[in-house]
Amino acid sequence: MDFIQTVIWALVALGVLVAFHEAGHFLVARLCGVKVLRFSIGFGRRLLSRYDRHGTEFTISAIPLGGYVKMLDEREGQVPADQLDQAFNRKSVWARIAIAAAGPAANFLLAIVLFWVVFMGGTAGPVPVVDEVEPGSIAARAGLDAGQEIVAVDGESTPTWQALNWRLANRLGDSGTIEFTVRYPDSDLEYHSSADIERWLAGQEVADPLAEIGLTLWTPSVTLTLSRVTEDSAAERAGLLAGDTVLATDGERFESWEAWTQHVRAAAGQVLQVEVDRDGERLLVPVKPEAVTLESGEVIGRIGVLPVVETWPEDRVRTFHYGFVGAAMKGLGETWDKTLFTLNSLKKLIFGELSTKNLSGPITIAKVAGTSAEAGWQSFLSLLALLSISLGVLNLLPIPVLDGGHLLYYGIEAIKGSPVSERVQMIGLQVGMILVLGIMGLALYNDILRL
Repeated sequence: MDFIQTVIWALVALGVLVAFHEAGHFLVARLCGVKVLRFSIGFGRRLLSRYDRHGTEFTISAIPLGGYVKMLDEREGQVPADQLDQAFNRKSVWARIAIAAAGPAANFLLAIVLFWVVFMGGTAGPVPVVDEVEPGSIAARAGLDAGQEIVAVDGESTPTWQALNWRLANRLGDSGTIEFTVRYPDSDLEYHSSADIERWLAGQEVADPLAEIGLTLWTPSVTLTLSRVTEDSAAERAGLLAGDTVLATDGERFESWEAWTQHVRAAAGQVLQVEVDRDGERLLVPVKPEAVTLESGEVIGRIGVLPVVETWPEDRVRTFHYGFVGAAMKGLGETWDKTLFTLNSLKKLIFGELSTKNLSGPITIAKVAGTSAEAGWQSFLSLLALLSISLGVLNLLPIPVLDGGHLLYYGIEAIKGSPVSERVQMIGLQVGMILVLGIMGLALYNDILRL
């Protein structure tokens, strides 16, 4: 069931993003008087199809990894004489520029709207308060201490965990100094500290920037009571239930969830005698952890349970509310910030400051879409906005076959007064296809490794 839900949410995400992107091309083409022959979500064999009164075919096709708008064009076939004025290639270069740019523009507009909806609903996030600092780490060299709230990184505000993660992620691959602004609870005094970095994590895949700088942030304590037992897991097969409290395992008592899970992780393939309290009754449940191989090659045991976590105190959660206009402005600002972040990340990838291991493809997108949907509508819409920004930025890259490649050709045409030669365009198309397929292949390879 989890797999099916993941696939469904991934299809929803891709469908929305592609539909908006192609709708941008479609609407501006219509406004410019170009006849649109087909509007397709997906590629390959057409599954559903219908025509509108203008003769445009709207289709949903079998391969849901993109879409296209096919326009009347003399370069792709003979055009009836009475329709020549509706051909794409007969339009002015400025009209063609507008049509090509409309797809990415639609993605940026979608991101603004999605963020606006998210902020209209109000947002909340945990306050980044330091719990532990790893000795010798970047955080330790910067003098960060338990109990401090991280107020800003490099002068940019970090009111929540998410904001802190984004600021740190923006420094991946950098050299120089990373600056922290901190304060202690119940104090308005702010302290500034810094640490030097040199090509920070330039050749590595990074999942958690906080862990990489040596920080553990404060969270409520975790109990030894189970909040969830995963379907078809070792725990469910053994008979463990949500609400069970772990008293001991193999006769040994544990003071924390972390200590108990370390014991389970070290027992892959072994039978553990787990003593639990279930509604006041003591039960002994034999559980055999499944052996799971991590990317590092380490084999660990997993039984598939989650703990009950104590509620967050009010002073450790920051809540934000915005009015109609305030949410719109916040959405616009968030889109701008994430666009700059995406561009900066692309620059680092090109210059080797960021590892290509961080590229993700459709499998990772599908997994993240499913997880974010489970986390709630705000999380899913935020992910959609981020993906829409990425799609908009990537399509503006000056690579033939992408919108940016077409814009490059049209820009040259506008300057020199004549189109780029067919031969140059054909060579560019071939190079562009190789580049795009290579990037897609690398992203898919990374996805498979992560599995």
